[in-house]
Amino acid sequence: MTKTVFCKKYQENLPALEIPPMPGARGQELMDTVSRKAWDEWKSHQTTLINEKHLDMSNPENRMWLLDQMENFFNNEDYEKPAGFKPLD
Repeated sequence: MTKTVFCKKYQENLPALEIPPMPGARGQELMDTVSRKAWDEWKSHQTTLINEKHLDMSNPENRMWLLDQMENFFNNEDYEKPAGFKPLD
C-alpha cells in the first residue's frame, strides 16, 4: 500500500515522498507535508528558474532565493514564473 500525505500544495491526500528530498529538519518537514506530485512539479519548475535566471547555485544568495520560491510554491503563494508565462484558462 502506498503511503499518502496531506499535501499542502494540493490540499488533498496524495502519494507521499519515499525519502526526505533534502537533509535535516527542512527535508523531513517537506516529506511530511508535500506529495510526490507536488515535489516532482517543483523540481521541474526549479530547473526552469535556475536555467532562465542563470542562477549560480554555489552562491548562498541564489540558494536562499530559490528556497524562498520553493516555500511560496508549496504554500500556494505568489512565486517566480518563467518569462512569458501565461496560466491556462
